[in-house]
Amino acid sequence: MVFAGHVSTIALAAVSVENSVIAGFSFGIMLGMGSALETLCGQAFGAGKLSMLGVYLQRSWVILNVTALILTLLYIFAAPILASIGQTPAISSAAGLFSIYMIPQIFAYAVNFPTAKFLQSQSKIMVMAAISAAALALHVPITWFVMEKLKWGMAGLAVVLNASWWFIDVAQLVYIFSGTCGEAWSGLSWEAFHNLWGFVRLSLASAVMLCLEVWYFMAIILFAGYLKNAEVSVAALSICMNILGWTAMVAIGMNTAVSVRVSNELGANHPRTAKFSLVVAVITSTLIGVIVSTVLLIFRNQYPSLFVGDEEVIILVKELTPILAVSIVINNVQPVLSGVAVGAGWQAVVAYVNIACYYLFGIPFGLLLGYKLDFGGIWCGMLTGTVVQTIVLTWMICKTNWAKEVKLNSIGKSLYFCF
Repeated sequence: MVFAGHVSTIALAAVSVENSVIAGFSFGIMLGMGSALETLCGQAFGAGKLSMLGVYLQRSWVILNVTALILTLLYIFAAPILASIGQTPAISSAAGLFSIYMIPQIFAYAVNFPTAKFLQSQSKIMVMAAISAAALALHVPITWFVMEKLKWGMAGLAVVLNASWWFIDVAQLVYIFSGTCGEAWSGLSWEAFHNLWGFVRLSLASAVMLCLEVWYFMAIILFAGYLKNAEVSVAALSICMNILGWTAMVAIGMNTAVSVRVSNELGANHPRTAKFSLVVAVITSTLIGVIVSTVLLIFRNQYPSLFVGDEEVIILVKELTPILAVSIVINNVQPVLSGVAVGAGWQAVVAYVNIACYYLFGIPFGLLLGYKLDFGGIWCGMLTGTVVQTIVLTWMICKTNWAKEVKLNSIGKSLYFCF
């Protein structure tokens, strides 16, 4: 995003729309379906059923690669799709071309998301962190070289980004196939193709829950494309969403950690430890969000110029920084609560909560405010939907009888989906 912003404003808008609408749509589906492993592998690991983890991983690979094949149609026809939903011709054309370049990414998702959940359920986090750090260390200088020296433009961005995704995938697969996961990985098995429908059901429930969250925030960029001076609006908002995405990595990390801990402890029949893990994650993530928001407010006059040289965009980003700061704090709490839902197997229930809070309340309220306050109003209104969802999830968790939840989410119930 940083390098795209220094190519041109239209390049930044195009990459942002592709990343938010096309890749964001696919990301939500793929990550959501892969998140079924958080429940299944987490509870199986906690219950000591290690041999099932490798089977679950392979079933998820099969399902997600078939899904990726279907989603390639979205990438191929991105330009007319974006034009049909009201994006400007310039943004639609550029984003459509960039989408075609990014087709390899969707298959990288299909490998990466299940593999990550498989390793996370066993708390093999440092291996994943080391691989990602190596990818980042290569990604930044190579991107600089391709963009600044070779002048490859948006095609260069796509080449490097796809290569970085696949570097991570290959490294994780080498680690798993090397036998370091012990009983959890006993090699490829035809059992992965048995009784796939039960696994698909849980995967779809997970996908619906997560997609409703991911698409909700991606929709802000889409709505900005309908406003006057759309290129500037989309560019400014994409910078804010990129920063929100950076800070969300902390919340997503907490989401994963609490999901693994809750599922492991429920599988091991430790309800009090599961509840304690939740409390620690919420407090820690909230404090980090407050610190980051404070730093952004202090440096609101300096940081926008790192992304883009357009003065009009820079001014708009400065004006949006207070809303961004509030969003960071709220979005550092909500993912942690969603992580508890995944760990406990509440995906279907949370999907209904997301529909009500986000789509029946948040988006209409945001669009209503948008008529009065431009897209700052859209953001504020949709943020209110997130607040309502957070309150509902908090109430659900506070009312939960964790001892009873251990029985309801026993490994036997989870295995029902797969046999």
